Amino acid sequence: MTDPKGDFADNENQGRSAPEAPDPKLLELLVCPLTKTPLIYDARQSELISKAANLAFPIRSGIPLMTIEAARRIEDD
Repeated sequence: MTDPKGDFADNENQGRSAPEAPDPKLLELLVCPLTKTPLIYDARQSELISKAANLAFPIRSGIPLMTIEAARRIEDD
C-alpha cells in the first residue's frame, strides 16, 4: 500500500528545488504597479523586473507579489 503522506512530501520537496513559475498568460497581463510598464520575468531569481522603476517583485509559490512594499530595489549598473 502506498503512503499518501510520503507522496505529498516528495512533491513538496520537488517544489523547493525548483520555484514554481507563474502562468505565462498571467505574465502577459501584469505591469509594474508604479509605472504601468511591462515586466521581465527572471526565472533564476524568481522575480518580475520593472526596469522603468528599478524594482524586482518577488514570486512566491507561483504568485507574484505586486506591492511596492514587497519589491526589492535594483541598483543601476
